[in-house]
Amino acid sequence: MASGDVFESRITFYVLTCWILAAFGGLMFGYDVGISGGVTGMDDFLIKFFPKVHERKMHAKENNYCKYDDQLLQLFTSSLYLAALVASSGASKACSILGRKPTIMMASTLFMAGAALSAASEHKWMLICGRILFGIGVGFGNEVVPVFLTEVAPIQHRGAVNILFQLFVTIGILTASLVNYATSTIHPNGWRVSLGLAGAPALFLFLGSLIITETPTSLVERGKHEKGKKVLKTLRGVDNVDAEYEQIKNACEQAKLVKHPFKKLMKRSSMPPLFIAIVMQIFQQFTGINAIMFYAPVLFQTVGFKSNGALLSAVITGIVNVSSTFVSIYAVDKVGRRKLLLQACVQMFIAQTAIGAILLVYLKPTGSLDKTLAAIVVVLVCMFVMSFAWSWGPLGWLIPSETFPVETRTAGFAFAVSSNMFFTFLIAQAFLSMLCHMQATIFFFFSAWIFVMGVFVVFLLPETKGVPIDDMVERVWKQHPIWKKCFRDSRSEIERA
Repeated sequence: MASGDVFESRITFYVLTCWILAAFGGLMFGYDVGISGGVTGMDDFLIKFFPKVHERKMHAKENNYCKYDDQLLQLFTSSLYLAALVASSGASKACSILGRKPTIMMASTLFMAGAALSAASEHKWMLICGRILFGIGVGFGNEVVPVFLTEVAPIQHRGAVNILFQLFVTIGILTASLVNYATSTIHPNGWRVSLGLAGAPALFLFLGSLIITETPTSLVERGKHEKGKKVLKTLRGVDNVDAEYEQIKNACEQAKLVKHPFKKLMKRSSMPPLFIAIVMQIFQQFTGINAIMFYAPVLFQTVGFKSNGALLSAVITGIVNVSSTFVSIYAVDKVGRRKLLLQACVQMFIAQTAIGAILLVYLKPTGSLDKTLAAIVVVLVCMFVMSFAWSWGPLGWLIPSETFPVETRTAGFAFAVSSNMFFTFLIAQAFLSMLCHMQATIFFFFSAWIFVMGVFVVFLLPETKGVPIDDMVERVWKQHPIWKKCFRDSRSEIERA
């Protein structure tokens, strides 16, 4: 079979089950992203842990942009991402040494422990420790699940299967918004219910990890050749897997020549996928998406919605987020990655600029927007979320998971996860302070980044649609007008790695 051909496969019930159960790692992550902003807006939570913030919130003439500016409150949200950043390198080693399946099990167990401690918290230190356990679970989950989905997917469906991770992230965010809306009326422990229910998607992932198979690549990589071929037949639903198995086997044999994958990542020939992976994660955060998702309830209160109205508006954006992700699942393997990213840059730029302009002109430090303008802001937020959900959201995870060769795949993706978590931490820790000091101009800050992202896609991001993951170097990187310069001495580099 030629290198560019599609390998024979069919979708069986078991394969579909593996995809969906593994994707619960995204639900776990998304639930936490969505729950944080709602919990930090609940009066009972603020009174117990952040009474000064609650006092400022209730002050009638408090500055709209600064009422939630508190470093400890922001640390509640952002500490998870710092823990995930540190955990991702350990998750990479677990993926390589133990396999993808045990690493998924570890991620779910850690996350359940975080849910239990967070729900039982009586002191700030317990709350922060719970967040750290959440973070280690997220670091492991976000490292292993996208790689797992990429490795088990047939080439013609790889983009759509990998985007199941992001789809479940959006479902998790929506679920969290609905939970927050319901628990906001449960006094004084509604916040405990919200945080404790984070254990539910982790439990599903844990049970799923008992059912799903290990990936063929992981098995062959660890010397289990016969089992790897047997699993590949199960995943493809056909017996004729010789060509694909040989490609995986050859890639793993090449990988064995690399004794130190993290050292290999520093070689010139590894720079293209590493650079793309890290920059994709940075740009994903500097769209401003997590700023909006973390603090959607707070943002909508800022423009004049009451507490429950703000949570309801967050539910609306969550529904838009989920439904728009289906567009990406449908289109990514048809129109390609680059077109989706470029279209979204235009739409996100317009939405962020318009939000900034409305708030700059009409939202003063005290008072609120009138109902018409507040509704327009919600529509613009939905426009922004919509375009992100079919582009930078799912593709920010898909592209790094499919572009590394097998010898540096888990190590390279660990850099991607670490970068994502670091910049998520940065935005989560800084956003409320930036909102206080920059006020409406913060949305112009994100707009400027979106413009830079568009330029990046045009000149530096190659199309990876329809290319086998073990053929990326030859068919993508070595053909790109800029990145091919990194491969002039690649053979000698492999020998030295």
